[in-house]
Amino acid sequence: MKTIVLDQPGHFTLTDTSYPADPAPGEALVRVRRIGVCGTDLHAYRGRQPFFSYPRILGHELGIEIVAIGANDRGLAVGDHCAVEPYLNCGKCIACRRGKTNCCTTLKVLGVHTDGGMREVIAVPIHKLHKSTILPLDSLALVETLCIGAHAVRRAQLDPEEFALVIGTGPIGLTVIEALRQSNTKIIVMDVNPDRLNFCVKHLGVKYVVDGREPNVVEQLLSITNGDLPTAVFDATGNPQSMMEAFKYLANGAKLIYVGLFQGDVTFNDPEFHRKEVTLMSSRNATAADFAWVMQKLESGAINPKTWITHRAPFDDMIGAFPGWLDPANGVIKAMVEF
Repeated sequence: MKTIVLDQPGHFTLTDTSYPADPAPGEALVRVRRIGVCGTDLHAYRGRQPFFSYPRILGHELGIEIVAIGANDRGLAVGDHCAVEPYLNCGKCIACRRGKTNCCTTLKVLGVHTDGGMREVIAVPIHKLHKSTILPLDSLALVETLCIGAHAVRRAQLDPEEFALVIGTGPIGLTVIEALRQSNTKIIVMDVNPDRLNFCVKHLGVKYVVDGREPNVVEQLLSITNGDLPTAVFDATGNPQSMMEAFKYLANGAKLIYVGLFQGDVTFNDPEFHRKEVTLMSSRNATAADFAWVMQKLESGAINPKTWITHRAPFDDMIGAFPGWLDPANGVIKAMVEF
């Protein structure tokens, strides 16, 4: 079957691999119909993705169709369309026992720690399939990325009317914004790309924007928040300078949530950290509860991500198109690969 392999940074190969065997108990064979391309894939292509080794079959944002499945208690059958929860957890470790399956001690994420969905058919655990009879395949392939923002916002446990600042309006930052829009939160977005800021205003209805290229960022935030600064800051850049400067934008008693990550150390001024009694959080992946929440919001129309998909490519043409998706000049928000 057709398979795309990332052999090494900067180099894909379109090849043939063996069709999977019949599904084992608890598994389903699924035909991959849509693959969303996210920052993890772009970082892996550049050679900058933590927890990654080569060669690897990418692809964890998947819209699929079930082609073989045994008896199950999920009501799933051949022909069903599903989103895939790509986080393969053990179910036994301390994190799993406490319901934190997203940070299992032996977690394997499809397309990152183990081979993913850039191939025609893949075997996945049945309990990782989330069925919808309403959502189109494009939307199903966007569920996982939307769950990243949903999980980060759920971690933050914000109160109504808080000012929440989202730094970085790439795909992950957009998912945080979408999740915040479902609450009664006052959203501020900051980026150095004016086109992305305009996208947030035009398509997401964001009222407050801050140009990160300006030297007076703190003053802009003070003006927006009536002199208080934001009580929640989500950094979705994965940029070390941005992540460390985010401490400057926090109100006293605020929360800083790192949604993006990089390969290195984060440092901050400890006396200032203590003076403000800052709560520092990381947010990793998502849980089944986040998938259920996102799918309900999509099915109800509360979240409409159609404007996100700015670029498309058939599976056979993806290798040629992929380098262009890394160029900021091309204005990629979300690229979608179609089978």
